[in-house]
Amino acid sequence: MSTRKYFGTDGVRGVVGGEVINAEFALRLGYAVGRVLAQSVSGAGRPTVVIGKDTRISGYMLESALEAGLSAAGVDVMLAGPIPTPAVAYLTRAWRLAAGIVISASHNPHFDNGIKFFSSSGMKLPDETEEAIEAMLGEPLGCTDSVGLGRARRIDDAAGRYIEFCKSTFPGELDLLGLKIVVDAANGAAYHIAPHVFRELGAEVHAIGCEPNGFNINEGVGAMHPEALVDAVQAQGADLGIALDGDADRLQVVDAQGRLYNGDELLYAIVSDHAKTQAVQGVVGTLMTNFGFEKRMQAMGIPFERARVGDRYVLEALLQHSWLYGGESSGHLLCLDRHTTGDGIIAALQVLAAMRRSAQDLDELVADLKMYPQKMVNVPLAPGVDWQSHPGLHQARQEVEQTLAGRGRVLIRASGTEPKLRLMVEAEDPGLAEEGVRRLVAVKLV
Repeated sequence: MSTRKYFGTDGVRGVVGGEVINAEFALRLGYAVGRVLAQSVSGAGRPTVVIGKDTRISGYMLESALEAGLSAAGVDVMLAGPIPTPAVAYLTRAWRLAAGIVISASHNPHFDNGIKFFSSSGMKLPDETEEAIEAMLGEPLGCTDSVGLGRARRIDDAAGRYIEFCKSTFPGELDLLGLKIVVDAANGAAYHIAPHVFRELGAEVHAIGCEPNGFNINEGVGAMHPEALVDAVQAQGADLGIALDGDADRLQVVDAQGRLYNGDELLYAIVSDHAKTQAVQGVVGTLMTNFGFEKRMQAMGIPFERARVGDRYVLEALLQHSWLYGGESSGHLLCLDRHTTGDGIIAALQVLAAMRRSAQDLDELVADLKMYPQKMVNVPLAPGVDWQSHPGLHQARQEVEQTLAGRGRVLIRASGTEPKLRLMVEAEDPGLAEEGVRRLVAVKLV
């Protein structure tokens, strides 16, 4: 089992000025990535990468440092400027590049940032490549000779290319004429892209969260703060509201009545629409996907599998089974018949396509999906406590599951970011969920 010092489930991430998100580390990381890429294309010419970023002020610093490190390793660099994470995945694949790099901390506040990578296929880097980069980070920083240095150039039409790609995923026989949509780009990477996509397909668009200043990304707007979208939809009398996060790979939707739809409901709208005209081979959710979604897939005869929390793991399961659709309750949705990675704009277009094809509002589209009430409590978890083998917790879980009798489920998992155990019960009856969590919380984890 590999032990990684820097790479997490989605590249490297941290506080700006900390151990990894600083100019010196970004320079070394760029050089290490460049060395690994140069070795992989040995004899096949000079590798080229594209770098995109969101709107955090620290993006300028990290972009310049990465560019210098890559150039020193003999890698050419294309600078796309502020652009969504899935846009980098698309451009990497479309331009036949060696890799794509994204400077973003997604839904986090401006004082965080991160660096993540896509392979030439437009998907996350394989583990072995990340491990090779980690190993190279331990080598001294060097520089190729002058003849071997990489060149850098800024790409002025990256946003326009991505806008056209997004539009191409919407059925050519459909349009958005007559729809009034509020688009919230979270003051992030899609601020100059998302409104144009929906407007050019015919919608009347009112944009919010499209005035980035380097510090206001995800601040009170976007998918992490959908209350701003709810207010705007109702104030504008809009038919629908679409909220993205800072790097535009996450989606939340609000209807004209102010109802907020999470990722499970949006994924159901997409899957049920496709199931009307073609066989859906299977769908992947996560440990957090609502039990009602699983039951509905069973009723439709569609195989369903749960992956670990994280869109990376959803993608791995989809590729393993050669399935097309998956996602997280948080709004990371994957439609592999449209793109190689989760994409908030493209997912929104698939939801809109389902609405247009069926001539139904979103609440009608998901009417058959009965979401189960959910109760979750976090309890402290002392270091060294083996909760997975705890006899009292095991017995309490069995008792709750017997009470639910297939009308709900129990989920117990350790937090990946803090010393806590997350206890969750879903049930048709909210009272059963409450009582189930009370039984689990009563267990003394000592």
